[in-house]
Amino acid sequence: MTDTLPGKPDARLHTILGANGVIARELSAALAASGQRVRQVSRHPNAVHPADDLRVADALDARATADAIAGSAVVYLLIGLRYDTAVWQSEWPQVMQNVIGACQRHGARLVFFDNVYAYGAVSGDMTEETPFNPSSRKGEVRAAIATTLLDAMARGDLQALIARSADFYGPGASNSLLHAVLFERLSAGRAPQWMGEPSAWHSFTYTPDAGRALATLAQSNDSWGQTWHLPTSQEPMSGARMTRLACDLAGQPYRLSVMPRWLLRSLGWWLPALRENQELMYQLERDYRFSSKKIEDALGLAATAYADGVATTLAASAKAPGNAKPAARA
Repeated sequence: MTDTLPGKPDARLHTILGANGVIARELSAALAASGQRVRQVSRHPNAVHPADDLRVADALDARATADAIAGSAVVYLLIGLRYDTAVWQSEWPQVMQNVIGACQRHGARLVFFDNVYAYGAVSGDMTEETPFNPSSRKGEVRAAIATTLLDAMARGDLQALIARSADFYGPGASNSLLHAVLFERLSAGRAPQWMGEPSAWHSFTYTPDAGRALATLAQSNDSWGQTWHLPTSQEPMSGARMTRLACDLAGQPYRLSVMPRWLLRSLGWWLPALRENQELMYQLERDYRFSSKKIEDALGLAATAYADGVATTLAASAKAPGNAKPAARA
């Protein structure tokens, strides 16, 4: 691969590092709708629109990362590493350093799509002012890489912003918690499940809202240099409420199976994803309240109502291959 020399960014070129994921797809749609050019970058990138520019690159390779973003006005860091603590500890710091260095080299602005692990267990609302106090090893990694970016921003090394989401759901969000325990099971006529305390408050971000908000933030001159929470409904919600809402909209009786902690620990011996999630069970056993008031007030972005988002997600799940809906079973 050639070592691309820095040049003047194309004001309409937006590059997505971490193509193919659900947030990348929603962001791509929002950018295309606003007339931007989109470059999709990953080890195996796919086009969302025919005009998309595809680049193959591994973010662990500094030169490949720099070459992939050359000419971009805005870069979005949406990469999802394998859900493994050791992988995160080894690879996330290198990815962040490579992306920061590439953006510095080519004069690109950076949007980092983050989660809430760095906050740890929070009493009350999570806001953009919530301090980092991680309660898990994965949270420690997220706090460290976010701090790396914030320090680079403070030094003036690059223009960037951090955009955080709560646990998300939406059409095609097959890696989300709600897809696994709720939507996929309802589409198959099976009883929904929950892990943790089903009555605890739990906020959920709708993926089309997240994609549109990321595009809006990147095209707003006043958003840079800040942390933002993406639009998320403030309607009271919990695992049990979400399940009842989805069952009602699916025309199925309300059923909810709660998996006890001892069973989750036992299943973790055979299911790596459950094992890796054990340190984050605090998010499901106590209130998880995510506030997006800042972006709502500053940019006028409203979150989709849960009823509307769930209805759309159910419809998409029912149409997914292998999810033809059978008659409901008791």
